[in-house]
This record gives sequence, C-alpha cells and structure tokens, in this order.
Amino acid sequence: MQATSPAPSKLQLYFRLVRLDKPIGTVLLLWPTLSALWLASNGVPDWKLLLIFCLGTFLMRSAGCAVNDYADQDFDRHVKRTAERPITSGRVSGKEALAIAAVLSVMAFLLIQPLNTLVKQLSVAALVLAASYPYFKRFFALPQAYLGIAFGFGIPMGFAAVYGVVPPVAWLLLLGNIFWTLAYDTEYAMVDRDDDLKLGLKTSAITFGRYDVAIIMLCYFLHLAIWLTVGLHFHLGLWFLLGLAVAAGCAIYHYFLIRSRERAPCFAAFRHNNYLGAAVFAGIALDYALR
Repeated sequence: MQATSPAPSKLQLYFRLVRLDKPIGTVLLLWPTLSALWLASNGVPDWKLLLIFCLGTFLMRSAGCAVNDYADQDFDRHVKRTAERPITSGRVSGKEALAIAAVLSVMAFLLIQPLNTLVKQLSVAALVLAASYPYFKRFFALPQAYLGIAFGFGIPMGFAAVYGVVPPVAWLLLLGNIFWTLAYDTEYAMVDRDDDLKLGLKTSAITFGRYDVAIIMLCYFLHLAIWLTVGLHFHLGLWFLLGLAVAAGCAIYHYFLIRSRERAPCFAAFRHNNYLGAAVFAGIALDYALR
C-alpha cells in the first residue's frame, strides 16, 4: 500500500501562495530594476538602495501573486496547471490571501521610507498597477502589456531614488520592458491558451492568434533595440554589447522553442527569460566595472 504524503502546513501553503517555490517572477522583475539602478548610479549604486529595491521587489511580487490568485480563483479551478493553488483548492481563504497581500505591501512601503517623496508616490502607482492587473484579463485584449508596466515600474523608481526625478530615458526603458514582458508573458499565455479560450479570458496569445510567434520575436527585437539606444546614450561599450548579443541569442533560442506552440517548450521559453534579463544586466555591470 502506497503511503500518502502529509498534507502541507498552513505556512507551506502561504509560501506557495506567494510563489516562494517559484522565484522566476521575482527575477524577471529584478533584472530591469537592477539595470536601471546601475545606469542611474553610473555603475556604483549605494548598497542601501540595492537592499531596499531587492527586498521591495520580492515583497511586491509576492503580494501581487496573492492578489492574482484571489482574483482568479474561480478561473483557476478550471485550468489543470492552477487547479491545486492554495485558494482554488480551498486550503487558504480569500480573506487570508488579501491579508497577506496587505501585510507584504505595508512592509514594502515601510522599506522605502528613507527614500524621497517621488519614490513613495511612484510606489503607490506601482501598487495600484499590481493590484489591478488580474482584472484586466476580463476585458483588455493585451493584459500582458499592462503587466509590463507593473513589472517595469522599478525602472522609474530606481532613477527617482538616485536623481530625485524620472528622466525621459527611464520612461523609454519602461517602454522596452513592456515589449519584453509582452514577449515572455505571451509565451506563458500560450501554455494556457486553450483553457483561457474556454473561460472567455483575454490574453495576448489569443489576441495575436496565428501571428503570436512573429509578434513575440518583434517584441524581443524592440526590447533589445531600446536597450541598445539607451546603452549608447550612457556611453556603454564592448561588454554591454556582448551582453546584448547573449540576450539576442536567448531570444533566438526561444523562437525554436515556441514555433511548435507546444505547452512544455513554451513554458520553458518563458522561464529561460531569466537568462535574457541577466545577460543585459551583466553586460551593464561588467561595462562599468571593467572601465
């Protein structure tokens, strides 16, 4: 007789709710934030700023996951990949999820109290974006673009923390992050496209239809083109260009993963974006460090 595994504890369920077992979302938020801090600080960011933004990114991503699962609980039970999430399976209540999201958000706001007023104002906008994103899937044809704004808001916040203002180049980088998020989150949406169609949800994978692969590759191109423009603006050199070349290689690899539109390779491409973001950041950091 096969032994059954013990039921997860409440703490384990909370960890799953905020995706501590799946850090990919945190790193996808972190790479553009770190890149922005390095640019704004001329390659030498203050260690306190790094600590604040790294912890803040983790806290806000975790809060966003709790809100997302609360908003999607009635849809998640109809999708095989998400049917066993803590709220959907009934092991964590919606009130618990909202309480956890609120506590994490307050912690993140307390974390930025040493920073200037503009950063605090931008943090409120970031919170609104993160909390409202799950509901955009009900009516907006490209919720992944909206997610790109939420996932990239660490960019203007990073520049604001260093400069006290948000320069135009920060908004250009935010636009680039929207294109990157459209690329990788469309890959993610391709995994659940059949289920989302049955549920009547809106995703970029559905909106793009048979042009999904081509548009993903276009989004990668625009993302990297914007980074090239910004890098030249900051007079970055060979190491930065090598980082971009590695990132472009990652994007090409993703094409071969997603062209068949099969679920597992599409999900693998989504996860592999960690390396694309890391390559861009590594190119920036090395370029400053080796001058």
